Amino acid sequence: MKWTEVCIHTTNEAIEPISNIFNEFGASGVVIENPLDLQIEKKSQFGEIYALDASNYPEDGVYIKAYFSIVEGRNGKTALDQMKQRIDELPSFNIDIGPSKIYLQEVAEEDWATSWKQFYKVEKVSETITIVPSWEDYQPKLKGEKVIKLDPGMAFGTGTHPTTKLSIQTLENYLNPEDVVLDVGSGSGVLSIASILLGAKEVHAYDLDIVAVKSSLSNVKLNQLENKIHVQQNDLLRGINRKVDVIVSNILAEIIIQFVADAWNNLKDDGLFITSGIIQEKKQLVLDKLQEQGFRIESIREMDDWVSIVAKK
Repeated sequence: MKWTEVCIHTTNEAIEPISNIFNEFGASGVVIENPLDLQIEKKSQFGEIYALDASNYPEDGVYIKAYFSIVEGRNGKTALDQMKQRIDELPSFNIDIGPSKIYLQEVAEEDWATSWKQFYKVEKVSETITIVPSWEDYQPKLKGEKVIKLDPGMAFGTGTHPTTKLSIQTLENYLNPEDVVLDVGSGSGVLSIASILLGAKEVHAYDLDIVAVKSSLSNVKLNQLENKIHVQQNDLLRGINRKVDVIVSNILAEIIIQFVADAWNNLKDDGLFITSGIIQEKKQLVLDKLQEQGFRIESIREMDDWVSIVAKK
């Protein structure tokens, strides 16, 4: 079988929305090639080994590569045009898409399998959580280490992106045993799974994208947590009426500010709203909205150009 690789040269800020657009159009996997990965000194305290080839990365910005089964003729062209149109609309949401130049190439299935798996390895993302690709055979190496098995590529949230790492590390610091959690914009389900492994009693996970819902359900089943994580399609927290201990959301700042009031209404007193997916330029936007609602800012953490905020009701 042949595949079409769609590669776009864009910005860090546009990684999540463009990845979501590719997934909505049926991408079987998404690879992000970010030159910042070449510059960051990787700590070896957890035993990771990194071997990155600089020739795979742009000099500035990022490459996002998505893989589609080849559609011949007119239909394939239409799908590409529709994706490009969706991407071109992102600046209207104040999202910088950079050069936004798209490249196409055909790859064989065996090449695709090799090219996308080489970018996704076992990675320790916090003091206790290790993300393991579903095809890898891995046994915990440290006392107290918790393993999340994940099948990446179907939805955003492999655990390797700074926003997901920030979210998991923050959950690790703030979750209490028996907490009930809402995961808004669950993507691959990685934050829901991490929450249970870190002691939460149960998680309700919501995503509007049916691809993400299916991905969350698949990964929940892979980790044998069907009885503790409840996944459903929903538009943010519209129509949800629960009183929970923690709400976590790793999505764009522009989306977070749309449901701050709903987050407030679904939290118990002293409940926590953990947000990530926020670029530096949008940090104040989110802080202002949270404080306007009445939230108290507990902490702000940063990694690369990304920000995570913990707010208390």
